[in-house]
Amino acid sequence: MNAVSSVPSDPPPSERVDADSPFVQRAQAGDDKAFEFLVIKYQRRVERLIGRMVRDVDLVQDIAQETFIRAYRGLANFRGDAQFYTWLYRIAVNTAKKHLVDLKRDPVITMSALKTAEDDETSGAELEPSLGVSDAETPDAVLASKEIAQAVNEAMDALAEELRQAIVLREMEGMSYEDIAQALNCPIGTVRSRIFRAREAISNRIKPMLDRQAGKRW
Repeated sequence: MNAVSSVPSDPPPSERVDADSPFVQRAQAGDDKAFEFLVIKYQRRVERLIGRMVRDVDLVQDIAQETFIRAYRGLANFRGDAQFYTWLYRIAVNTAKKHLVDLKRDPVITMSALKTAEDDETSGAELEPSLGVSDAETPDAVLASKEIAQAVNEAMDALAEELRQAIVLREMEGMSYEDIAQALNCPIGTVRSRIFRAREAISNRIKPMLDRQAGKRW
């Protein structure tokens, strides 16, 4: 009998090796230096995530600080069911949402969303138009790019909060669907649906603008 070969699949999230685990365990045992290491490791990433969710840049450090305080206080309850950074991102997202609700402000995405789109099974379109070097140097192309960037910002601003959170974590933080599902505490199918809907909304907003550029289409 011939053996049927198969390609090994990625381990489920619960079985992935978490490089942060030794430091988490030491921090749970009372080693403040270990937690300080985790803060240093993720501070910029957490601040970057928060900065893409709130308008007021002056709030970013305050929200990040509160995120790490909440993480420290809740560390005893962290059982390792998810990667540490996924758990930390969930706290960051929830903390940012709390501030936005308190201040009655809406999250907003920055123009850098145009630079980090990826192709995957949920969408055949990219968020960024492809311009040649010669095109990018023309005043018309520069103006068109600014208009498209503004349209993307407006489209992101108009997204429902849950759609905006999902696409930020996917496109800008590069998180997997499994990790996003854990960070947002929802099924992976819901994550895929939210990302698809967000991309579709952005595409519908900027596609007419791209179509007006000769030869530049999705």
